[in-house]
Amino acid sequence: MTEPSAVAAPSRERRTPGLLVAALPVVLMLALMIVGTLRFDLDPVVLLVAACAVTGVIARWLGVTWNEMLTGIRSKIDDAMPALLILISIGMLIGTWTLSGTIPMIVDWGLKAIQPSWIVVLAFLITMVVSTVTGTSWGSVGTVGVALIGVAGGLGVSLPMTAGAIISGAYFGDKMSPMSDTTNLAPAVAGSNLFEHIRHLLWTTGPAAVLSCVLYLFLGRTQHADGHAAQRTVALRTVLEQGFHFNLLLLLPPAAVLVGAIMKKPPLPTILVSSAVAGILGAVFQGFSLQQIGASASTGFTTSMLSGHPQHLSAAADTLLNRGGMSSMASTMLIGLAGFAFAGILTETGCLDVLMRRLLTKVRRTGGIVLATSLTSVGAALTMGVSYLTIIVPGQAFREIYPERGLAPKNLSRTLEDSGTVFVPLVPWTEAATYMSTTLGVATMAYAPYAFLNYFGVIIAVICGYTGLGIARQEPVRKAAEVPVPAAV
Repeated sequence: MTEPSAVAAPSRERRTPGLLVAALPVVLMLALMIVGTLRFDLDPVVLLVAACAVTGVIARWLGVTWNEMLTGIRSKIDDAMPALLILISIGMLIGTWTLSGTIPMIVDWGLKAIQPSWIVVLAFLITMVVSTVTGTSWGSVGTVGVALIGVAGGLGVSLPMTAGAIISGAYFGDKMSPMSDTTNLAPAVAGSNLFEHIRHLLWTTGPAAVLSCVLYLFLGRTQHADGHAAQRTVALRTVLEQGFHFNLLLLLPPAAVLVGAIMKKPPLPTILVSSAVAGILGAVFQGFSLQQIGASASTGFTTSMLSGHPQHLSAAADTLLNRGGMSSMASTMLIGLAGFAFAGILTETGCLDVLMRRLLTKVRRTGGIVLATSLTSVGAALTMGVSYLTIIVPGQAFREIYPERGLAPKNLSRTLEDSGTVFVPLVPWTEAATYMSTTLGVATMAYAPYAFLNYFGVIIAVICGYTGLGIARQEPVRKAAEVPVPAAV
């Protein structure tokens, strides 16, 4: 007897959302995240999963199948997989650099040489240089940023202020370095040349860096050692110098990262090589066992690994040394995956296309186009939370608009970096913000007011748009044909 043939379930016809329906997932997601995190202190992962569920219901109503939603989610996660792997490797890097004595030695030098009034502006300048050379904001924060926040803690300087300066400096390099992934992505999406894009960024990022430096210099002058700062500094340096054996060879791990960046090697193997070098140095100079090296790479370094360590170390020593490990990035990974899931489902609904079409009908002047691009990038940061998507989504939407209005593509690529890349670490529920707050030990809402460069770039970009200063023009390119818009439901 033959089995009855399976009857395929009827597929629901896809519908194009109207403006209100298109805005609903974005509004609900923002309401969940803002109220949930700020009012009820809920875990952003749970809130993002709830946003995914709500958006999934809307997607089904619009006729999007479950398999199509999964396809959208997989697409976003596939795009972000290199960044996720780098994230895990940076956790390993922090743990092994601490075990080798590299981070403790840099902190010891900083405590010895830097005055409290200079640490904030130096944190900005040092991370700016390192990030420009290496091309990675996350790597800069996870290496020299950790050391600088340790110095600030030892000197009794405001940690939120220092963290804001570190993040500002790190994202300067993320925007300006030719080795940065986002610096390469923005001109590729906009259709401009890489080095023309970098030169064009100087119109906005240059003044933003100068203004930030002046503010950090001014704020730093307000930081003075309190009555206990000298005692804390001596206590921390005593722990570091008794617990580790310092020598110049401990600079080999950061040298490995620097050489890899200059030679344009992929970041993941470069970080792994640096971690391996740090592990070897930890065994040779600090006397740590293979098990302790593995534990530092996996779960992070702890002060209990120090031979003959005192039972009760200072809080500053514990905060500085108990860090790193691949597992320390677990919460950041979860937020990233949940954010990618939301972005994937939202993209499949077509809601973003509807919102973008409505936005584009409202802009006419150059300033309005730049402002609309900036708002779209900031909106992508708030709803998707992924640096790549803050460039790709508005970049695809505005790619034809700029040439049609007689604006060179490098104007678009510059605005994408000014508005998208730098805003993501200021949104508490994004992967970048979680990484920054976890690595530096400072809450996002605490350091965000001091990340001046991250704000100044977008403000100056909009000013340039309305004044025409620093706007590159070309002959307008007319669209060959208009594409009809489907009727909304």
